[in-house]
Amino acid sequence: MKNTESISEFYQRVPSANPTGLTLNNAGVGHFNVFERNSCYRKTPYSRRDFYKVSFIIGTGKLYYADRWIEIDRPALLFSNPMVPYSWEAISESQLGWFSLFTETFLHPTERKDFLQDSPLFKIGANPVFFVDENQQKSLSAIFTKMMEEIEGDYPHKYDMLRNYLHLVIHEAMKMQPAETFERQINASARITSLFMELLERQFPIDTPENALRLKTANDFAKSLSVHANHLNRSVKEITGKTTTEHISARITKEAQALLSHTNWNVSEIAYSLGFEYPAYFNIFFKKQTGLTPGGARTRAV
Repeated sequence: MKNTESISEFYQRVPSANPTGLTLNNAGVGHFNVFERNSCYRKTPYSRRDFYKVSFIIGTGKLYYADRWIEIDRPALLFSNPMVPYSWEAISESQLGWFSLFTETFLHPTERKDFLQDSPLFKIGANPVFFVDENQQKSLSAIFTKMMEEIEGDYPHKYDMLRNYLHLVIHEAMKMQPAETFERQINASARITSLFMELLERQFPIDTPENALRLKTANDFAKSLSVHANHLNRSVKEITGKTTTEHISARITKEAQALLSHTNWNVSEIAYSLGFEYPAYFNIFFKKQTGLTPGGARTRAV
């Protein structure tokens, strides 16, 4: 299973966010949608998204990253980067406001691909939360209301207008000061370790040779969690007594043994599905872990 949610998967999880059935390539240039927050669940899974999102939150809740969190206790703008996984947990019953999700090509169809990731609001390491005052709330509410009206209309150039509205929201935020109230997790090592173990287990079982393992090294997991690899390794070692690599190797070995015992895939197919570039590398790895060759393990299982 992937640890990154696509736009289509988001619409499957929250069908009320796309009642008009927008395609994933609006007007031939990227994708854009806007919807009210009351259409979403009160708690979202911790994951990356493969799209950008601007959220105007009117309601209270907690925003969680790998090793820090912030309480949203008043109206706020949130800028979500596809490179940074997070989760949201609502506190208040009333969850108002709007979400706007979009792809990079929608906002900047002619710019270089990493334009948004270098911008002050979306770049990795930037503070993504901006609390707003009463006047700012009125201005932002008016812009999002216009977005909602426009996306439901049939004006031929409505996506040009929506793009301009989105730019307005971004510029309003750039005039504000970001929130400085992020808190470290009470036990950041335990949380990071838990997230690592969840990501590791989420990749299994492998049900087809075409679904190659995506996260294979400590660096892969660190990037997915948006933490430094050394930080991840220290946390996992502190909590479990084993290194990140030991956990990954043990889980891959367990899956390899299951595939050898319960499928008719050949060794090459198993090797590729487990992320090994060449079957020979898989053979060396498996023998080091178990003392047997893959063929020997399969024979013994029969």
